[in-house]
Amino acid sequence: MSKFDVLCIGNAIVDIISHSDEAFLVENGIIKGAMNLIDTERAELLYSRMGPAIEASGGSAGNTAAGIASLGGKAAFFGKVALDQLGEIYTHDIRAQGVAFDTQPLAGPPPTARSMIFVTPDGERSMNTYLGACVELGPEDVEEDKARAAQVTYFEGYLWDPPRAKDAIRLTAKYAHAAGRQVSMTLSDSFCVGRYRDEFLDLMRSGTVDIVFANSHEIKSLYETSSFETAVDLIRKDCKLAAVTRSEKGSLIVRGDETYEIAPKTVRQVVDTTGAGDLYAAGVLYGYTQGFDLKRCGDLGSLAAGLVIEQIGPRPRQSLKNEAIKAGLL
Repeated sequence: MSKFDVLCIGNAIVDIISHSDEAFLVENGIIKGAMNLIDTERAELLYSRMGPAIEASGGSAGNTAAGIASLGGKAAFFGKVALDQLGEIYTHDIRAQGVAFDTQPLAGPPPTARSMIFVTPDGERSMNTYLGACVELGPEDVEEDKARAAQVTYFEGYLWDPPRAKDAIRLTAKYAHAAGRQVSMTLSDSFCVGRYRDEFLDLMRSGTVDIVFANSHEIKSLYETSSFETAVDLIRKDCKLAAVTRSEKGSLIVRGDETYEIAPKTVRQVVDTTGAGDLYAAGVLYGYTQGFDLKRCGDLGSLAAGLVIEQIGPRPRQSLKNEAIKAGLL
């Protein structure tokens, strides 16, 4: 028996979320819908120009861990914060969600990471991320017992930006595979794929990664094609399982020659798309580690993603387990 369903590894980031209009993005040179990496000076400038904001613990893989815990799963997380106020907020929030988080905080600079997220009226989010302490995550932060004890290890492609995190991922994958476990990744965003396309493909083709999560833009970027169907056919050959989201079109889960089309959840109102892909991964991975069929895994992913975009912030406010029970999925 595994001690954890899923071990998530990612950037430990506090999200600072504010509403803005399209003109604000243009005036401040913000690429809409992307995750833009910024330095200290840019972070201070954007923060000074933000309107009223909500602070919430975020980070892609951390959101997924919180979602798995909300569904009733056993989740753990590796991620680096600093010994500062935002670090305390992050640590409190993820533990309060029921996630095992024991990574040692950084004693000195840089400070805990933060992402300034501007949400436009259409619900699209544009992220401006100062990685701070995240870049210090390294092999010394890998807890071998957790890596071996989790059915699936899941990490975010964004971790290919800070240099030492790659080594931590590879070491964790080594421990996981030695214990007969599986390793999963999310491609994170199409700009991230553009930076590390060859390395991501190698992770899949070498067997370091078994399961891949992506959206339609990311998978087309990965294979440098404008055809979604072509990209899906190619990813079938490169990994054991792939789950691809398509916004209002739902999602697709493929395994070898098998294809499962997943309908999207009906959403009352799109408030903020932050965390949609993270929570989709949470639903799929929770179902997968419980031994559910892939259609049911996808439906859990759609439910979790649909619920999180009806609220501000990337972590579920209500019990996903209760919502899944109401929907007849648990």
